[in-house]
Amino acid sequence: MVNFTMTRRGLLLGGLALMVSGCMPFARAVTPQTSAHNVRIDPRFRRQRVRYYGSEPAGMIVVNTSERHLYAVEPDGWATRYGVGVGQEGLSLKGIATIGRKAEWPSWTPTANMMRRKPHLVQYAGGVPGGPQNPLGARALYLYRNGNDTMFRLHGTNEPWTIGTAVSSGCIRLTNEDIIDLYDRTPEGTRVLVI
Repeated sequence: MVNFTMTRRGLLLGGLALMVSGCMPFARAVTPQTSAHNVRIDPRFRRQRVRYYGSEPAGMIVVNTSERHLYAVEPDGWATRYGVGVGQEGLSLKGIATIGRKAEWPSWTPTANMMRRKPHLVQYAGGVPGGPQNPLGARALYLYRNGNDTMFRLHGTNEPWTIGTAVSSGCIRLTNEDIIDLYDRTPEGTRVLVI
């Protein structure tokens, strides 16, 4: 049997060596552009490039709420797939919409319906300014139909551990890193299909 004695200095030097070697999977710089929490996302919901077999054209976004995935459709049968958090049962937008507006670090105000369902949200009736504590996260893509805001969004989150769950009031949430990536590649006018 081997007997190990650990000193504070040994622990500090060993931890420093692990950090320098890149072996600490949870360690990363946290900036306003990244998630506020160092969390591990289920590998099924990490962003990746995948084959896409749907009939939607390149440039379209497809959100499959039952899979908890969003697909940014690319040419030649490919897509970038993102893990998402979706609306609770009965609260999600379905069908076709268009990105009618984009915002960086958007402000957020709960809707009247949200405040009825969750009375504790009344404290935010005056709005929450954009920033790391805002529920919309780093970016928002506003979904419109017939020129009108649907009040549904594709947006970041200050709760990245909710990716892969049905937790929102209907919006589609991505990690802040993923919404920044999607935001940068998605122009206003892009069509979105939510199934």
